[in-house]
Amino acid sequence: MKKISCIVFSFLFVFVLLAGCGQKESNTLVVGMELAYPPFETKDDAGNPTGVSVDLAYALGEYLGREVHIENVNWDGLIPSLQTGKVDIVISSMTATEDRAKVVDFSIPYAHSYLALLVNKESGIQSIEDLYDNDRVIAVKKGTTGYIFATTFLTDAKVHSFTSENACVTEVMQGKADAFIYDQLTIYRQNQSHLDTTEAILIPFQEGENWAMAVKSGNSDLLQQVNQFIEIFINDGGFEVITEKYLQKEKEIFDSLGFPWFFSE
Repeated sequence: MKKISCIVFSFLFVFVLLAGCGQKESNTLVVGMELAYPPFETKDDAGNPTGVSVDLAYALGEYLGREVHIENVNWDGLIPSLQTGKVDIVISSMTATEDRAKVVDFSIPYAHSYLALLVNKESGIQSIEDLYDNDRVIAVKKGTTGYIFATTFLTDAKVHSFTSENACVTEVMQGKADAFIYDQLTIYRQNQSHLDTTEAILIPFQEGENWAMAVKSGNSDLLQQVNQFIEIFINDGGFEVITEKYLQKEKEIFDSLGFPWFFSE
């Protein structure tokens, strides 16, 4: 009898231990982002996640009382990672488009962006209208809103898609593409890094895009908590702190050009 009791007690102890481990694991907020988009999602010199979205993720985790784990996922794998439960939330400068909203649930917006053009200096391009031509070659990153815009509206041009931002920039620098369509801030930063071969056309040519966090469809509890966090973070000046840390120079440039800032209401 004592032997049976010991076996039962041992089983119960292991069960409680495993249950405790499972609870600890479920308390971890797994955040998906592609660490290839500085200064929003990238890695520091030691290979650790850093950037605007990383700070947002950790602030959200603190608000929820959950440990945060950053999962580095290729851009085209972010939404599938949500759908399969590999990640709990995507915070990766993602535009809340109608098509994406059919398969994931988006939070309220936390940032707003506009598309812009990085063009080769020798291309002669001065505006988006110059790309409505079958002789033009346009570089876009697969799955982005720049890709969607080009394939929807610039159907007379040759649209070449790539898996990385840097590949698109290289195409423009080498004159293999006339223009790269991406968000204003990235276009500005890439132009500053390649002033000898590129020019930036920052004047918006479409309506602003809303960046939002994405959760698995039907995860209403987490979505409600995320929306509450974003509202509090905005009201407490969290984005002013992030701007000063990562984007102060860029904000000054945007202000001087009269362009709306990413985190403006």
